[in-house]
Amino acid sequence: MSTILVVDDEYQISDILAFTLEDEGYGVVKAGNGEKALEVLDDVRVDLLITDYMMPVMNGEELARKLRDLPRFKALPIILISGAQASIGRENPGLFDGVLDKPFDPAILIAMVRQLMPSPGG
Repeated sequence: MSTILVVDDEYQISDILAFTLEDEGYGVVKAGNGEKALEVLDDVRVDLLITDYMMPVMNGEELARKLRDLPRFKALPIILISGAQASIGRENPGLFDGVLDKPFDPAILIAMVRQLMPSPGG
């Protein structure tokens, strides 16, 4: 099963993302900030990461930069979902593989996920 790591400090959004992805057959693990995401990545193999921008401890841009510096995560697809900071993601195409504005359309999210990674069973 393909696994997606959802990183967001707003638990309601994290849950909505998880339910949406799980309904499509993906496995989901969650973290509340970039630092926690790095801890999860030490223990769990993920196929894609979805992150918010504004979070305490380590924001989404800092997380993506840290991952891009690590050889084992250079190719990990990263989607940024953000309100006011989505433009930052669009200005850094090498950092994020996709950018969605909040509020996001779940159908567009799923289409982006399918484009970036194998099918849920793959």
